[in-house]
Amino acid sequence: MSNKNEHVMQALSTVIEPELHKDIVSLNMVKDLTVDGDTAEFTIVLTTPACPLKDVFIERCNDALIGKVDGIQNVKIKWDAQVPTDNRIHGRLDVPMNSIIAVSSGKGGVGKSTVATNLAVSLADAGAKVGLIDADILNPNIPQMFGLGAGRPKVINNKMQPLEVYGVKLISTGFLSSPDKPMIMRGPMLHGAIRQFFTDVEWGRLDYMIVDLPPGTGDAPLSLAQSFPLTGSIIVTQPQGVAISDAIRAAAMFDQLKVPVLGVVENMAGDFFGSGGGEKLAQERDIPFLGRVPLAANVREGGDYGRPVSIHSADTESGQAFRTLAETVAARISVVMLQSSDVIPIDIIG
Repeated sequence: MSNKNEHVMQALSTVIEPELHKDIVSLNMVKDLTVDGDTAEFTIVLTTPACPLKDVFIERCNDALIGKVDGIQNVKIKWDAQVPTDNRIHGRLDVPMNSIIAVSSGKGGVGKSTVATNLAVSLADAGAKVGLIDADILNPNIPQMFGLGAGRPKVINNKMQPLEVYGVKLISTGFLSSPDKPMIMRGPMLHGAIRQFFTDVEWGRLDYMIVDLPPGTGDAPLSLAQSFPLTGSIIVTQPQGVAISDAIRAAAMFDQLKVPVLGVVENMAGDFFGSGGGEKLAQERDIPFLGRVPLAANVREGGDYGRPVSIHSADTESGQAFRTLAETVAARISVVMLQSSDVIPIDIIG
């Protein structure tokens, strides 16, 4: 490495990653540095394709280099992304998933599946490889949320092939049964179905596996947490007190299962249901408040007609709320994984 390259790297070691609070050089985020005349060009490897902080990196790198390193007047940054890998998944499952995120709620009707759907499609739209398991085995809603019918997935080499739409790979019992026939299962059957959705489906490599759980604290979340190493959970609630009470129980369940609660999402906020309950819950439980999604007709219409609002109405208040939520969740996942002694980001930190 030339002296000028060394000076550039030394200057970049003063640039702090805002979420992780470490410098980008020690995090091994700076790659392929070249200095040509008065221009320093390099790649920053982000911890998620959905990173909302590119402008912050540009500003901080310019401040660190221009006028600070002799001869450097221009900075050109390219972007790459590598989601940190949860090594516990690779230690227990023969599935190439970097993280598994449970989306949960204490009660039904709070828009949990809507949040899971829009979170998944927003992450995929940002460039991440995303899978979504509809673990609400008895009452699957994900097929309708994505505008899909009950067509059976193909089976190749004894592996189900997930359906794919909006860049998200999907599996659901809704693809395997008639919508007018009830799914009737006892606990052990639920456990087996959820496990099969992980092990008997050809997912390919995924950055994020989103699992849409049924509401409450019953068999499905217990089976999931006991069978698979969950990177974290997201609690979805409405603002009003009844929903908050149930959300508290859901958060307490994940605490008992030793699953990190990534944070709380307040859905359907506005005049009808009020607002602020989810944020208050997050403060009282000392967990992050991930965001607030307003009560809006286009969100309901998007779910009814399989047109996720974060894609089809991205410029609306609700569409922007979901896209911002995805960025916040992705950043939160990176922080939790990089701070955990059990989770080693082998592809980021050498």
